[in-house]
Amino acid sequence: MELFWMTMTTGIMVGGIYALVALGWVLIYKCSGVLNLAMGEMTLIGAYVSLSFYSMGVPFLLSLLISLIIGFLLGVLTERIFLDRLIGEPVLTVIMVTVGLSFFFKGCVELIWGTDTRVFDPPVFSIEPLHIGPLVIGKVYLWSFLAAIVLLVVFVCFFKYTRWGLAMQATADDEMAALSLGVSARFVYAAAWAIAFMAAGVGGTLLGNINGLNISVSYLGLLVLPVVVLGGLNSVPGAIVGGIIIGLLQNFCGAYLDRYFPGGVKEIAPFAFMAVFLLFKPYGLWGWERIERV
Repeated sequence: MELFWMTMTTGIMVGGIYALVALGWVLIYKCSGVLNLAMGEMTLIGAYVSLSFYSMGVPFLLSLLISLIIGFLLGVLTERIFLDRLIGEPVLTVIMVTVGLSFFFKGCVELIWGTDTRVFDPPVFSIEPLHIGPLVIGKVYLWSFLAAIVLLVVFVCFFKYTRWGLAMQATADDEMAALSLGVSARFVYAAAWAIAFMAAGVGGTLLGNINGLNISVSYLGLLVLPVVVLGGLNSVPGAIVGGIIIGLLQNFCGAYLDRYFPGGVKEIAPFAFMAVFLLFKPYGLWGWERIERV
C-alpha cells in the first residue's frame, strides 16, 4: 500500500506539470484548429532560458519571470514570422510548418546549449523529502505541482474574466462573428502562441528541476499529446484532468509493469491508452463533437 500511495501521489504531481504544457496545445488548437507539433521544442527553449539565467546567479523566481517574458516575445515573433501569412490556408499546411519549426528550434537549442545534461546548481528545491504519514514526497515534486496548479488557475481566470481571454474564446467559437465585433484574429493567434510558449517554458523548467535538462525533454511535446486527446483538444479543464490521468497511468505502469515487461512500458502506456480511448471517445472527454451532414 505504501508503494501504491507514493506512486499515486507522484503521478498526480507530475500530471499537473503535463497539464500545464498541454494547455499550450489546447490554446493553439482552440484558436486555429492546428496541432502544434513544435510544442516539445518550445518547452525545451523555455527551460534552457530559465536555467541560463539561474546559472548566472539570478534568483530562481526572477529567472522564471524572465523566461516567461522571453517566451511571450518568442511566441509573438514565431507567429508573426512563420504563421501569420498562413491564415486561411489549409490546416495541414500549418501543421507541416510546425513540424519544420520543431526541427529549427531543436537545432537552435543544440547550437546554443549543446546536448549534455545540465542541472539547476545549486538545487532550487531541498533534497530532503517531506514525510506525510507513510508517504515520502520529494519537495521538488510538491513545489512543482503547486506552481503548475497556480499557473493553471491564473490561465483559466485569464480566459474567463479578461477582455483578451474572452476575445480569444470568441474567435475560437466563431471566427467570423468575432471579426464582425471588432476582434483582431491576428492578435488572437499571436497571443495564443505567446501564452503557449510561456506555459511550455514553465513546464519544462519544472521538469528540468526533477530530472535534469537535456535535448530529450523535447519528447514531452509528444508525451503530452495523449493528455490533450484524452481531455479534448479544445478543453482547458480537459487538459487538467487529462494531465493528472496520464501522470497516474504512466507512474502506475512504471511501478507495477516495468518489472515484468522491461523496456519502457512507462513511456508506451500513454500512447497505447490513447489509441484504445479514441475508439470509444474520438472527441475526448470534453471536446467539441462536430457532426457534418453530406
